[in-house]
Amino acid sequence: MKNLVTVGVLCVALLLSGCGASNQVKGTGIGGGAGAALGAGIGALLNGGKGAAWGAGIGAVVGGTAGNLIGKKMDKQKAELDQINGAQVETVNDGQAIKVTFDSGILFATNSSTLSSASKTALTQFAASLISNPDTNVDIIGYTDNTGNDKINQPLSEQRATSVKAFLTTQGVGTMRLTAEGLGSANPVADNSTKAGQQQNRRVEVYISANEKMLQEAQAGTLK
Repeated sequence: MKNLVTVGVLCVALLLSGCGASNQVKGTGIGGGAGAALGAGIGALLNGGKGAAWGAGIGAVVGGTAGNLIGKKMDKQKAELDQINGAQVETVNDGQAIKVTFDSGILFATNSSTLSSASKTALTQFAASLISNPDTNVDIIGYTDNTGNDKINQPLSEQRATSVKAFLTTQGVGTMRLTAEGLGSANPVADNSTKAGQQQNRRVEVYISANEKMLQEAQAGTLK
């Protein structure tokens, strides 16, 4: 049974991503034909344990119409975020969440957690989008490359995530929406044996997902 679920998850994920489906279409697909097991399976493919947790929660509570409404809402916010220089924006959990990656080479100087002036411009735009879309949770995760050791990398990654969170709150984003954590050199996205790869791994990722209010409105069919 477990293998069948895994195969089903992969097939749905490949079909939706391969045809360039919008979040709205993806939301309908995962909500209408999935449920908790499919949600958890897709989530497990995204960002390790955190992705699995999100997938399970979204798959369990979002039906077809609700998934369509949340996907449409995420499509609109992604279009706003795509305008920010220095931010890589993509959808995760098959249209139910947005992932924004900021290269720490843009955000911070080497071995520093102090935001650069250029990054503050990008984060100001980012904050404006969060404020205009208030019914979401925002998780901020800092990473480093694998140079140095955990005694250095872990606190540095935490400080960078906290710096982003603190700046967003100064721009008016509610602190209760925001969480910040550092994962050091874990979960590399590129080859740490090259300078280019190390630069990609020094990053801050921000995940935007529906909060309870959005989920309730989507289920009630009132989400706009």
